[in-house]
Amino acid sequence: MVYAIGWTLWASGVLWLLFHYALMRKGAFGDEAHPLESWWLRLHAAMAFASLWSFGLAWGVHIVAGWRTRRQRISGVIVVTFLIWLSGTGYLLYYLTDDHWRGISAVAHWTAGLALPVLLATHIVLARRRQKRQ
Repeated sequence: MVYAIGWTLWASGVLWLLFHYALMRKGAFGDEAHPLESWWLRLHAAMAFASLWSFGLAWGVHIVAGWRTRRQRISGVIVVTFLIWLSGTGYLLYYLTDDHWRGISAVAHWTAGLALPVLLATHIVLARRRQKRQ
C-alpha cells in the first residue's frame, strides 16, 4: 500500500507537470490549462495527504527499527530529508501568495519529487545487497 501511494503520488505529479507545461492549449484569450490538469493536481493532493499517513506508518514500523540496526542510515536519512523537504515545499505551494517565492518553491518541490524514486531505489538496492552479503 505504501508503494501504491508513493507511485500514485509521483505519477500524478509528473502528469501535472506534463499537462501544465507541455499540454497548454490556445484559447480565445491566450493559453488555457488542459482540462485534466486540475484533476492530476487533485489526485496529487489526495496522495500527498495519504503519503503523510504512510510516512508515519513507515516511521513506526521501518525507520525506527532500521535506525537501531545501524543499517542504511545515510541513504535513509537522505530519503527522509527529501520527504520532509517535499512536505515543506508542498505546504509553501499551497499557502504562498508571492509569485516569486512560489515559483522558487515550485521548482524546489518538483525537482526533489522527480529525484525521489532514484533515491528510494538506491536505498532499497543497498539494503538488498547488504542482505545478500550476510
